[in-house]
Amino acid sequence: MIPELKNLRDDEVEVLLKAPILVSILIAGADDNIDKHEIKAAIAMARSEQTRSREGLHDFYKLVAQDFESELHRLIHDFPSTAAQRTPLITKELRRLNRIFIKLDKPFTTKIYGSLKDMAKRVAEASGGILGYMSVSYEEAKMLELEMIKDPSV
Repeated sequence: MIPELKNLRDDEVEVLLKAPILVSILIAGADDNIDKHEIKAAIAMARSEQTRSREGLHDFYKLVAQDFESELHRLIHDFPSTAAQRTPLITKELRRLNRIFIKLDKPFTTKIYGSLKDMAKRVAEASGGILGYMSVSYEEAKMLELEMIKDPSV
């Protein structure tokens, strides 16, 4: 366990580590179609964040990446198949971060929040557009701001 998470309960740590997966599914599935490009983008980002994330998040992303791919596929399978049913469930889970962030150092939570927004943007851009990049559907664009999570920097 990393020192930043020492004051959290196990269920809170689980939500925090699962947040990048939840954001990936939320954004990828916003248009009711989670495609292979979006899945690949999420997996690639989780792997790359272990070394290329914001300063202070490398260890966090090492924990996230341990079972990211298998957990992503499991949750895609376990959640309802339609965005109308899936989005409220994921939104409710992501809202839990607001209570968790209060227990952590503001600089750490600000970095996680920024990283989650980066994840959302990369997943959204992974499908469509020219050669499959740089196109964000209307449904994905509505979710990109991750409004269910309060910006911990303010």
